Amino acid sequence: MTLRPSLFDLPIDDLPAPEGEGYRRAQLAEWLYVHGARSVDAMTTLPKAWRAALADDYAVSPFADVRRFPSWDGSVRYLFTLADGQRTEAVYMPYDGRKTVCVSSMVGCPAGCAFCATGALGFGRNLTRGEIVAQLLAVAWFEEFAPRELRNVVLMGMGEALLNYEAAVGAIRTWTDPRGLAMSARRITLSTVGLPSRIRRLAGEGLPLVLAVSLHAPDEATRKRIIPTAHAHALADIVASLHEWQEAGGRRVTVEYTMLDGVNDAPAQAAALARLLDGLTVHVNLIPFNPWPGSGFAATPRDGVRAFQDVLDRAGVSTSVRFSRGRDTGGACGQLALREGGTGAVGNPTRPPTSSLP
Repeated sequence: MTLRPSLFDLPIDDLPAPEGEGYRRAQLAEWLYVHGARSVDAMTTLPKAWRAALADDYAVSPFADVRRFPSWDGSVRYLFTLADGQRTEAVYMPYDGRKTVCVSSMVGCPAGCAFCATGALGFGRNLTRGEIVAQLLAVAWFEEFAPRELRNVVLMGMGEALLNYEAAVGAIRTWTDPRGLAMSARRITLSTVGLPSRIRRLAGEGLPLVLAVSLHAPDEATRKRIIPTAHAHALADIVASLHEWQEAGGRRVTVEYTMLDGVNDAPAQAAALARLLDGLTVHVNLIPFNPWPGSGFAATPRDGVRAFQDVLDRAGVSTSVRFSRGRDTGGACGQLALREGGTGAVGNPTRPPTSSLP
């Protein structure tokens, strides 16, 4: 069976249009990104014959199935089955005054961070541009709001976005295109484990994104213990690339730091982290470890997190503690593992998942 490409795989300038009727391309984009049409048939202002031809050549959704797992805290973990049967995930997080989606760039992840359930899955494949873009549209379809109501995106789900560079940057350009979701690049966060050459390449894209770098340790020995890619990329080179990112006009860098009891949470390590980041404009997110079966790690106690934060505060480093949402459904930071249900965390009941396609 030949799989039809999704319309979301195409840059907006490459969307199809009948010969001599280029204005139809703008109409098609409006149906996709403003009205959130779920099918070609729903695009009623397009000529019927052209709709039939479009439906023959293209799909709208790139997903064969979508399952949603709501959390007690209002967030929703989405499990997407792709056209080839592989699966990936996203997490919808509504807040007062804004809607945020954490999206994936891969099936699984090759980085293999020891404390991350996604890393334990291994690497399946890269997602296409359309499979990244459409995660936002699917959330809008199922949560029943207009696509452009989504104003915040974090590329922090499954995968290392900078290893799927063209598709990830292409998706961002669709989201920020005035004919697409018309998002501000300043509301898009791209997370990376720290790939210096790709960070330098991203600095040349002219996208004022928020760059989030998963350091998780201030020294090479500890980082190599918990992050396999640390063997290929020295901390000094990562930090040098962050200086180049900021010199090229990049914004404040966010440093992600998962707090692991007895591994990376000593006050001396906080002082070392402050020294490592000296000269950068950064904000450090301290992330209490979210447990998952077989991880072998424990979360730093709250007093330990507070003591670590106090050291950074005294060193003048902007710091906050980020408590993840969706833990009861396996949707918190580091928990995404293609589960068919919630994790059953005590005191966090889940409602039954729903499944259907637009």
